[in-house]
Amino acid sequence: MAYVTVTALSHPGLIRDHNEDSLVAGPWTLCATVTENPQTLVFPLGTPLVVAVADGMGGQPAGEVASALVVRELALLGPSLDGEEAVRDALKLCNQAVYASADRDTALRTMGTTVAGVVVLTDLLVVFNVGDSRVLNATPDGLRRVSEDDSPPLPPGQRTTSIVTQALGGSHRFSAITPHVTTAPLYPGDRYLVCTDGLTDPVPEDAIDDLLSLHDEDARAAFELWKSAIEAGGPDNVTLALIGVGDSE
Repeated sequence: MAYVTVTALSHPGLIRDHNEDSLVAGPWTLCATVTENPQTLVFPLGTPLVVAVADGMGGQPAGEVASALVVRELALLGPSLDGEEAVRDALKLCNQAVYASADRDTALRTMGTTVAGVVVLTDLLVVFNVGDSRVLNATPDGLRRVSEDDSPPLPPGQRTTSIVTQALGGSHRFSAITPHVTTAPLYPGDRYLVCTDGLTDPVPEDAIDDLLSLHDEDARAAFELWKSAIEAGGPDNVTLALIGVGDSE
């Protein structure tokens, strides 16, 4: 029987005083919490399985509220996400929900979050993102980015930026989003990494590739990725999920 493993970890890092990241894997959510030890879940392949991270926008109020709202909404909608259009609609609903919540409470005004993730179907993978959290495919030929950062063009020599050009929420007035959504075939042995920029800002993608190549056991790989971000100064919240497709036959 084919199955999907999800190994997840979330940590505030060394600089931030709290965690504004959240994560969803099927019906399971982590919201503004700490899991230094990777947690592994196993799901049968069949019913749509959503795995995503949401990174609450720093410098604006209640990022942890926005990210938690989005992953909980995706957890509820997950079993109905059977294709690209359903995923786009779900992300637009999440955007509306963030703005609606902010409108009801002035303390939440302008809260926002990025989101990135996948929906695992029987033989397809739907990849999605809004903002600069990422989805990466660990292939035998190296790491391949399959999400698309919503960031302005960077000058030569600059690898990262804190600026995002779209997010869920984040403005005084409602702003519509154009989610990035693509579909790829799914095969046994596929391995994907979904993560916030608390990993990819301090740890370059070639270093992430090296670690994933070195550690084929996902719990160890997740721990080593987190450790690399911490050793690089842990400047931001770090949340990641490693997704693997297996076949027990």
